[in-house]
Amino acid sequence: MTEWFTSLTSNEQFAIFSLLKIVIAVFAVVLPMVAYSVVAERRISAWIQDRIGPNRVGPLGLLQPAADGLKFILKEDFTPAYARKVYFWLAPAVAMVPALLTLAVIPFGSQLGSQKAIIADLNVGILFTFGIVSLSVYGIVLAGYASNSKYPFLGSIRSSAQMISYEIAMGLSVVPVFMLVGELNLNAVIDYQKSGAWLILKQPIAFVIFLIAAFAETNRLPFDMPEAESELVGGYHTEYSSMKFALFFLGEYAAMIAVSAMMVVLFLGGWTLPFAGLNETATSLGMGLLQVGIFIGKLLMFMGLFIWVRWMLPRFRYDQLMDIGWKRFVPLAIANIVVTAVYLYFTHGK
Repeated sequence: MTEWFTSLTSNEQFAIFSLLKIVIAVFAVVLPMVAYSVVAERRISAWIQDRIGPNRVGPLGLLQPAADGLKFILKEDFTPAYARKVYFWLAPAVAMVPALLTLAVIPFGSQLGSQKAIIADLNVGILFTFGIVSLSVYGIVLAGYASNSKYPFLGSIRSSAQMISYEIAMGLSVVPVFMLVGELNLNAVIDYQKSGAWLILKQPIAFVIFLIAAFAETNRLPFDMPEAESELVGGYHTEYSSMKFALFFLGEYAAMIAVSAMMVVLFLGGWTLPFAGLNETATSLGMGLLQVGIFIGKLLMFMGLFIWVRWMLPRFRYDQLMDIGWKRFVPLAIANIVVTAVYLYFTHGK
């Protein structure tokens, strides 16, 4: 590895160091967001239910993630004797990693110094995103299969059917977006919106389908059938403890952050604010950080919505869940594609 690195030119070495800095910066922001999303959920749920919530560990309970992390590390990491051990150990990582990989193609700003504010600026960013997100279902299926227990197995079967169903609706919902933009690059989607209206105004149906499908993809209420405590004890992670359970827990919040970032890019203009003069590429580090702050602010709005909905709405029955996905959203998404195609045909010609 050392010989390979020294054989590179100084410009190539600088590019690698710049990319590493962006990667470290992304993880330095995202991982605390994952941890404090749990605190935010507990505080918001307490506010909705007229309780106090976590307030003992540190000022206003802000050190609660550290206490929770220490608890998970110190708890016994128990593996049932009847579990299929290799798959049992692999499943938590498979559930956590895809959400973090998705963030690699998210443009969370225009420029930070001399480096683009994105880890990998792919021309097929949205295809990469859907390809990686689809892997997360394998972690849940592996957990249910490896636990060798009926409740986790039922939860994993529910999850595979649910996530496959709503991935189709979610994928179809973004087709009109890229028909309008003409590219699959996520930076191009933001460029299209900064020169006109945000796509939530041009494609409201696509936004609604994507938003509701995002709840199903992240197993959040009212789509939490895979873990439904009142029916399946805890679902696919019933047999897990210690840090393995923590990875499932954190993977759900990492997935929420990833899908919220996608909605910000696709429908809310990414890091742009049309009325603040921040639509152009950042010419200074301060302006670049301000654009990142705008992006995070929009992302936190969706995170708040995810949390609020969980504590306000009841769970669907499973037949209702599948009915909404296949009989409502898929036909509606296809109709939206047809209407967009007809619109583009008559406005842009043959």
